[in-house]
Amino acid sequence: MCRLESHEKFEALKFISETLQKNKNDLGKILSIESAKPLMYAIAEIERAAQTFLIAAEESKRLPGGYMSLDWTENGKNKEGIIRYFPAGIVAGISPFNFPMNLAVHKIAPAIAAGCPIILKPASATPLSTLALARIIAKAGLPKGAVSILPMDRKTGNLLVTDDRIQLLSFTGSPEIGWELKKQSGKKKVVLELGGNAGVIVSQTVEAEKIIDMCLNGAFSYSGQICIHAQRFFVHADKYEQFISLMMTAAKKLKEGDPLKADTKISVMIDEENAKRVEEWVNEAIKQGAKLICGGKRKGNFYLPTILTGTKAGMKVYDEEVFGPVICIEKFRTFEEAVTKINDTRFGLQCGVFTDSVKELNYAFKHIETGGIIHNDVPTLRFDQMPYGGIKDSGLGREGVKYAIMDMMEAKVLVK
Repeated sequence: MCRLESHEKFEALKFISETLQKNKNDLGKILSIESAKPLMYAIAEIERAAQTFLIAAEESKRLPGGYMSLDWTENGKNKEGIIRYFPAGIVAGISPFNFPMNLAVHKIAPAIAAGCPIILKPASATPLSTLALARIIAKAGLPKGAVSILPMDRKTGNLLVTDDRIQLLSFTGSPEIGWELKKQSGKKKVVLELGGNAGVIVSQTVEAEKIIDMCLNGAFSYSGQICIHAQRFFVHADKYEQFISLMMTAAKKLKEGDPLKADTKISVMIDEENAKRVEEWVNEAIKQGAKLICGGKRKGNFYLPTILTGTKAGMKVYDEEVFGPVICIEKFRTFEEAVTKINDTRFGLQCGVFTDSVKELNYAFKHIETGGIIHNDVPTLRFDQMPYGGIKDSGLGREGVKYAIMDMMEAKVLVK
């Protein structure tokens, strides 16, 4: 892999991208069946994966390097430095069930672009779409062993964490597991993308009815099983009652059903265990004083889109990552108060800020403690070329193709 020329990596990545795009409908069905993701969103994920490979193809042609004069001090006279970046070595990737294709691709595509072999462990619940991807990669002209996609149990997968022959571990999953893996990883580099309880601010400067579709998408897409699921909404007191009414009406209209039907917007969760956990958290919050606006019922793996108010610190639905179709809506009176509420968490991945005030936006950018701030949209929005990652318990390092490539390379300087 390390001997591949840029044009060879470009052609391989471009081939994979084009093949994914050509087969998006069939691959989307596989993804939908294994993850219970509504078909429209499953196909969209395949399209995103194709785009991620294309971004990696472009980045493979502009890997960093540089030149610097070293005569800044007298003893550097007539000396110069040439800086090049070389592949770090073997990469291990561990990807989750919720975006089984695209989040795996965010590890595989940068590794190919960087010239690093990669071993990927897909989630045990959703290995089929990545195995279908492996068949495509096998035809891309890469050296044997360049990409290995290996379903395995957790005990076997732990070898990816502890083996010193692996130079970088890239993990996407829960904070509890991620930080524990970091402790076990020894001297290797570690990149963690760990999720959170993303907040949304709705300022008095915006018209609530114009943002409901975006908020609904952020709240309930894929039953809230998204690292950047919009979980905590902080709405200005002047808009609070209207916003609750609009969200409740919209949530009740979401089309439930078979994920393979084209018009299904929300389906079952990944398994009954997680649906029961969400049910327990909601019931516990209600006992602690939260008010149920809508939802709050479970049928097997399916949990109704649920809206709560009167939530606060100390409730799991407020403090922790719900990873389910549940949102909390609370009010604020000053923008500074809203920012304080956004920051009052151990997480810090992304947040959304709906405001038409430049002053408020600048204040948010300066003071909100997250890796990303999304203006006039929900935190669930992500573009695959942008830096993506969190602070605090939400992670370590950044994904996004260019940024992942940099983590997979080492700088070397030639002084002459």
